[in-house]
Parts: sequence; structure tokens; C-alpha cells
Amino acid sequence: MATLHANPSADPSNHREGLSTATVPCVHCGSPSMPNSRGGAFCCGGCEVAYASIQSLGCPVSQNQTLPAPSLDAAACAAMDNAAFRGQHVRTDASGISRIELSIRGLHCASCVWRVEALPEQLKGVIESRVNFRRGRLQLVFDHRVIQLSEIASRLDSFGYTVGPVSDSANKQRTQADHAAMIRMAVAGACAGNAMLMAFALYAGVFDGMAGVYREAFRWGSLAVTGIALLWPGPVFFKSAWSAIRAGSVNLDAPIALALLAGGVCSTISTVTGRGEVYFDSVSVLIFALIVGRFIQQRQQRWAADSVELLFALTPHTARRITFAGGSESPQIVPTQALSVGDLVEVLAGESFPADGRIASGHTSVDVSLLTGESLPRSSGPGDSVYAGSVNVSGVVRVSITAGGIETRVAKLMSLVEECSNRRAPIVAFGDRVGSTFLAGMIILSALTFALWIGHGVHTAMENAVALLVVTCPCALGLATPLGFTLAIGRAARLGLLIKGGDAVQNLAESRGTLFLDKTGTITMGKMSVAHWYGSKHLASTVAAIEQGSTHPVGVALAAMTPVSRGSTDRISSVTHIQGRGVVANADFSEICVGSLALALSKCAHPDSRMLSMGETWAREGMTPVYVCVDGVIEGVAAVGDTIRKDSVRVISSLQRMGWDCQILSGDDPNVVEHIAKVCGITNARGGVTPEQKLAIIASSASTGKTVMVGDGVNDAAALAAAHVGISVHGGAEASLAAADIYLSRPGLSPLLTLLAGCRRTLNVIKFTLAASSIYNITAAGIAMTGHMHPIIAALIMPVSSLTAVSICVLASTFKEEQV
Repeated sequence: MATLHANPSADPSNHREGLSTATVPCVHCGSPSMPNSRGGAFCCGGCEVAYASIQSLGCPVSQNQTLPAPSLDAAACAAMDNAAFRGQHVRTDASGISRIELSIRGLHCASCVWRVEALPEQLKGVIESRVNFRRGRLQLVFDHRVIQLSEIASRLDSFGYTVGPVSDSANKQRTQADHAAMIRMAVAGACAGNAMLMAFALYAGVFDGMAGVYREAFRWGSLAVTGIALLWPGPVFFKSAWSAIRAGSVNLDAPIALALLAGGVCSTISTVTGRGEVYFDSVSVLIFALIVGRFIQQRQQRWAADSVELLFALTPHTARRITFAGGSESPQIVPTQALSVGDLVEVLAGESFPADGRIASGHTSVDVSLLTGESLPRSSGPGDSVYAGSVNVSGVVRVSITAGGIETRVAKLMSLVEECSNRRAPIVAFGDRVGSTFLAGMIILSALTFALWIGHGVHTAMENAVALLVVTCPCALGLATPLGFTLAIGRAARLGLLIKGGDAVQNLAESRGTLFLDKTGTITMGKMSVAHWYGSKHLASTVAAIEQGSTHPVGVALAAMTPVSRGSTDRISSVTHIQGRGVVANADFSEICVGSLALALSKCAHPDSRMLSMGETWAREGMTPVYVCVDGVIEGVAAVGDTIRKDSVRVISSLQRMGWDCQILSGDDPNVVEHIAKVCGITNARGGVTPEQKLAIIASSASTGKTVMVGDGVNDAAALAAAHVGISVHGGAEASLAAADIYLSRPGLSPLLTLLAGCRRTLNVIKFTLAASSIYNITAAGIAMTGHMHPIIAALIMPVSSLTAVSICVLASTFKEEQV
């Protein structure tokens, strides 16, 4: 809901528009800046503070220059001194010196870095302060016996910089792995480029002649650069192949490693002895091509977060714990990790519950859609259970903690997500089978070739056997699957279809099955809106004015029903909220009640039967009727509900024609789910289903056939992870995005049809590429065994086969927009 600004000058955007567009140099660093209301000209808060600090060393500071107002709550700073926070984030050595890495926001330029790194000179007890400007990280070393972390955070906040804990260890590891892979790619690319340049010279020398000294120089130079490629980036393939062999299996890296080893060793022997041909260019190009393909594939698949990170995203970082001492109570901001069973916490309207518990005092409405998918909040009071991550909608309540941290319901749900995700293997079974068969075939054929030609001399026999190993290197087979999937995934991303890996593409393309759809946020819009209104426009405007500022979903929907003028708001003299029933307001000397049927009947002695009949009809359709009484007379009624998306009905119909068995699994009211299913033409629909029940249903269905789950909420996360393919739709919760295999970044269900058609085309392209590669290898092996494959031809053909596989994948049209 858009925020209304009573005073235009209070809107930051209006304030900016009113400023002069003329810029002046920053008085400290010279960057372009705007003159500010304090009479200075600074490009950022860092320059302003730095300038003031320098002036304080000997020059007076202008009285108009002030530090930025603190943005970090004092309680949030104090929470950094909590034992639970220190135990998780601060490392203290035997001498009592503490170290911590914090995220820091507000850095603008070198002056900001200078100011932050000057902390040891300003604060006693701070030993070292180092800033990583690019990553927004601050390394602090301090003596906690002299200064507390909260004091440092408070001082930084006064400078205009906000600090907080860093909880991205998994991201750090992934970043480090990416850096190592990029270095390997750079080295492999440089080696391949230089080896190819020297190979061109050697090939030209075969036909036009070349002096022996230059020929040897080029061969030894090729040996040097290819040796670097084999010893630095190359071990990736050797380690993978050796690990598979030690585990009693053979993957596709085994024949690749054998070909690299054979080409490298034989080329080295030829270079040292001065006899025979070399394959250094083929070896180095193969290493580079495969490393690039794998890096791209891994980047496309790197999306999921672990359950701990998901828990941080779903629940608040701090809680307001109530303690009692000396007969008085004292609220204290503490990290959620510090909460224990039995603690009493206070949760304000609009905040999320930090842990599981029971309401000790107060009444409110709780939005539990995070866990159940219910579209309407639950009315809750003393004794009712609440769960971490749920939102306190309307009132202030105090909650007695019954479970915290990893024991909460949402944390256990995230554990189920992780467990289900780990059970699914990537698409490697086919590659492993091909690798085993191919390796055995290559070894047998090369040994047979050597035996057939041993009568013509050991050198000839070895040359033909090595030519076979090189020309039949399964680089095309090794590139076809990952490259085909990677290119298709990239094309899908440009259409707003974000796919984590090739296994999802294969599962969606191979066969039809059961497609489970969540209701709230998937088939429907996922938010409350006014679907029908019966009454005057003037009354609608008055109702919208009364509900301005409401946090209840029904109230928010009514507030957005029609534009509200300033005059409508001024006519409202008082608004009283009645828990679980609605609001009563005074407007134009009339009492106006907006709320449930119970509230309307309590205010209206003789209700209009037409209004009541309308409300009953809308209720049967799964919507919430809201009655408006003016001085004891029902003069309007609205139908508020989660409306169906415009494309849902026709997309579901198309999916059913394609052979998918579409079903609905929802935590919402069964009557609401039944109505939605009837409109969409779905015969099998279940409502009131808990996340755990969704998981059980998906697991049972997955054991008998292909299962696809489409959802958007945390309550869908475990089911998304357990299905053969989990699809999270636009606007989904972070947990559902992490658990799903595919994310549809465009709203609606129409992208589903584009996704399914693209997956089928992608798998067909990969199958064609694999078939072409197999035919090539069989043909090339036959030619090499008969002795008609010259080593130079083998070295030239091997990269050409890879280029052919790449070309097929690049030129194929896989993902494109489908007409619904």
C-alpha cells in the first residue's frame, strides 16, 4: 500500500525535485556533490566526517557541520554484547584479544575507508580496523576488556555507517571455489592459445618445410605450455576419474583422463626422442573447453542455501525479552539465539514471532501463511500457539517461548527441505554408464590396434594406438550434456525461467505425471483484494478512508478499494478496532461499522435480506463478506478474497490437454480450495493440508510416477524439495526459491507452458548431439584401427568433433516464448 504524505515537503522525492540541479565540488575530495542544508558541499557522509576530523586537528569546524543522525537502534547495538552473539561471531584468543568480521553499509569513497580505519586513533581498545571496500566488510581487532563491541558499532553509526554480523560462510566458500575455477580457466585458456599458435606453425611446416631447429623449438615450447595445463588445471579430471575408480565405478572423466594422459605422454616421448607426432594442441584445447563448460554449468546450478541460512531469512534476528527484577519488568533486545524455553517476549503489531510459543497475554490476528498457506489471518489470544516466522498482524502480545532455534517448526521444516534435496542425485547416471562402457571400449580397441600393427614395428603400432585414443577422446560426449543444458538454461533465464540444473530439464521433458499446484500465490494472486462491491461510490471512499493504516489483510484490501481524497480522511473523527470483528468509526456525524456479519447484526436490528444473501453467496465462493452499517442500517457489502490469476484457468486447461494430472494441495480452508478447483476445472483438490502432510503426499506420489510441485510459500518448501521437479512461482518466499529446482520470475502460470516446451526441445537436442558424437567415435575408431588415421589428422579431427557438438547446441532453438 502506498504511503500518503500529508506534507509534500516530507516526501524525499519531492525534496529532491525542489533542489537545484547545479553541482559543486566536494570540499574534501573534489567529487561532484550537492550543496546541503547545513551549508557545506560534501559528496557523502564520509567526506563530511573526514573533513570535520581534519579540521579538528588545528582548524575550526563550521558550527553548521554536524554528524549524521544515528540510524542504528541503541538496543541493536547493545545486543552485540550479548553472550550468544559473541559466541557465534566473535573469536577471542588466549590473550583476551577479540576479532570479528562485520558487514558495513554506507561506504562511499576513499574518505569513508580512511575514517573507518582511523578508529584505533579515536577509540581506546580498538587495535586494528581494516575495510574491504569492494565486499563491504570490516575486520575489527579489539580488546573487549577495554571497549565493548556495542560502543564501536555506536561510534560507526554516528559516522553514518551501519554494521551488522556476517553470516555468509557458505557464500565465502562458493566465492573461493569460483575464484579458483576462474584461475584454472585463465591458465588453461592461455596454454591452449599458445599451443594452438605453435601447432599452426608445425602444421604449416609439414607442407612447406621447416628447419629442424625451429621445429624442435616449437615442439618443446608446446610441451612446456601443455605441461602447465596438465599440471595445473588438468588434475581436475584425473582426480575425478581416480576417485570414481577407487569407489568401484567409472565416470566420463575416466576416458577423458586416459586420452589426456596418452596424448601428453606420447607427445612428450616424441618430443624428447625427436620422432613421431605431437598432440599438445589437442590436449590443451580439450582441457580448456571442458573446464569452461563445467564452470558455466556449476554457476547455473549454484542457487540453494542451507537450512541455517534459510532460518535466518525467515525469522527475526533479535527479540524483545521481558525480564523481571525488583518487582518491575524490563524489556531487553537480545539475539534470537539467546532465547530459552520459558522466556517471555513481547511482539508488536507488524513484527514476526522470533520463536515458537504460546500467547501469555494480549489478543491479535496472526498471519500464518508462511507455514500453512492460509489466506486469512487467525484470531489468537492467551493459550493459543504461535510459530516462528508468523506475523503478528494487529495487536501487541506477549509470548512464552516453547521452542527456539533449530527446535522451531520452521527450522524443522527447513531440515526436511535439506534432507529431501540431498536425496536427489544430479544427472550423472547416464554419463557414468557411458564412461564405463567407453573406457573399456577404448582400452580394448587400442590394445587390439597395437596388436594388429606390432608386426610393422613398435613405433608404428604405438602411433596407431595413440591416434585411436586421441581421435576417439569422448570430449564431444563430455561436452554434449553439460553444454546443451547450460546453453538452454541461459536461454531460459532470458525468458525469466531460472533453472538450477539439467536434472530438472530432463525430468520435465521425459514424461508426463502428476502436477500439484498450491493455491495461495500460485493459482491465486496471493493477496487479499476487493473482488465485488455493492454500495455507493461515496460509501466506498469512506470505507477506504476508515481502513487507511490498517495492518490486517482485509483492511489493507478495503483501503486499496478506491482512491482516498484528503477530504474523505478529514471526515473521519475516530476509529475503534474490535478484535476479530472489524472497526467502528465516526464520520459526518454518523456511526459507520465495517466488519463481519456478527458485527453487522449487533448494530443492525433489521438487516437488508438482499445484502445478507449477497454475502452468503460470496462466502460460498470462498470469499470473505464485509458488511458496512451506517447508523444501524446495512448500506454496503464487499467481497474480499484472494482472486484467481487471469491466466490460471487457461494454463491449467492446456496442461491437462498435454497429459498432466493437475491437482491442488493447499493449507487454506477446504471450502475455498474446492471453489477454486471448480473454477479451474480440477477434480482432485485437497485443502487444510499442513506442510508435513504435503510432503507425505508428494513422497507417496513420487514413488509411483513423475511428480511436479508448483508453489510459492515456506509451507511448500519441503514438498518442492521432495518432488521430482519443484517449481517456485513469482513472488515466492526465499525458502521456496532455495528448495525449488526452477523459479518462474514472471508472474502467473503462463511461463509453465514455455518451460515445458523448452525442456522437451532441449532434451531432443542433447539426444541428437550424443547420437552424432557416438557415430563420429565409431567411425573414427574404425579408420584409426585400419591405419588410415595419420596422427596429424587425428589431432585436427578431435577438436573439430568438439566444435561440431558445440555448434549443434549453440544453434539449436530450445527456449522461446509460447503462445497460451
